[in-house]
Amino acid sequence: MKFGLANSASDLFAIAMGLFSSADLSIFHEFEPPPTGGGHQFLRALWKQAEAHGLRVENNSLSRTTRACLLNSFNFKEKRLQRLKRDSVLYVHRVDGPIDVYRGRDGGVDKNIHAVNLKFANKTIFQSQYSLEKHLALGMEFKNPTVILNAADPEIFHSRGRVEFSRNRKTRLVASSWSDNLNKGALIYQWLDEHLDWERFEMTFVGRSPVVFKNIRMLPAVDSYRMAELFRENDIYLTASKNDPCSNSLIEALTCGLPAIYLQSGGHPEIVKQAGAGFEAAEQIPELLSQLTDQYEAVQSRISIPSIKEVSTQYLKVLELVS
Repeated sequence: MKFGLANSASDLFAIAMGLFSSADLSIFHEFEPPPTGGGHQFLRALWKQAEAHGLRVENNSLSRTTRACLLNSFNFKEKRLQRLKRDSVLYVHRVDGPIDVYRGRDGGVDKNIHAVNLKFANKTIFQSQYSLEKHLALGMEFKNPTVILNAADPEIFHSRGRVEFSRNRKTRLVASSWSDNLNKGALIYQWLDEHLDWERFEMTFVGRSPVVFKNIRMLPAVDSYRMAELFRENDIYLTASKNDPCSNSLIEALTCGLPAIYLQSGGHPEIVKQAGAGFEAAEQIPELLSQLTDQYEAVQSRISIPSIKEVSTQYLKVLELVS
C-alpha cells in the first residue's frame, strides 16, 4: 500500500497503524451506540462469534494480516475503503433491501449499493431469499450471491425466565420499530388501536411511531437488554412492516419464544415459517390472534430459527476464514 493514497492525517495514521497491527477480519461498518437498529446488533454479535473462533477482528481498517473484509450495505465510508483496499484481501458485501423499496421512495440508495458491489465485492451475502430475488427483479445482479438469514445474540435474546403464557389473563402483544416511516406499519397498528378487543388483549409498542395510540401502550426506543426483557414479558410478536428484507426485531422476538403475526411481505414468511401466521389486511389480524391463542403451545413449539453460532459459521465460510 502506498502512503501517497492518503489525503488526510487520519488516513495516513490509519495506513501506518495497519502496517504494524494485525487482524484476520475487518468489518467496514459505522457502528452507533444502542439503542439502534438490528444491523448494528447483528454485526456486534457476529464480531463476538468471530473472536470465539480465535479470529482477530478490526473495524474500518485493513491490517497487514487482514485476510477478509465484510462490507455492510452502504453503512461505511467508501472513500476510506478505496484508499485502504488491497488485492490480497477477500471482500464480501452484506446487502439488505432493496432499501428504496423498503423506504417507499427512490433515493438512489440501491443503485449506489449495486455500484459498490460491482466495484469492491468478490462475493455477496443477502439476508433473505426475498432480498436476492427482489434485486434481480429490479435488474441488479450482484457478485457471487448467497443467502444467510440473520440471528440474534443469545446472551441477550433468549427464552429463559419468560412469562408463562396463560389463557386466564389478557394475551399480551408487542410490536417495535426504531423508524417512524409509515412502511413500518403504523397505520395497521392504528387500526388495531381502534378495533382490537381490549378485554381480551393488551399491546405494547416500543420505539418511534408517527401515530399516537390510545389503547396501545407506547414506550420509547430501548437498548437490546431491555427489549429482550419486554419480549419475555409478552406472548405474541406483531409486525406490520412492509418490504422488510430480514427483520432483526422479528428474529429477536422469536428467539425469546414469541410466535408471530406478520404482514405477508418481504422476508417475514422465510423467518417465521410455521411459528405464526401472516395477514394481508389489518382486518384479518383479530381472527389470526384468536387462532394463535387457541393453538399457542403448538405454534410456539414450531419456532425454528438458526443460532448466531450457525449463522456466523456460514459467514466465516463465505469469508473463507474457516473451513
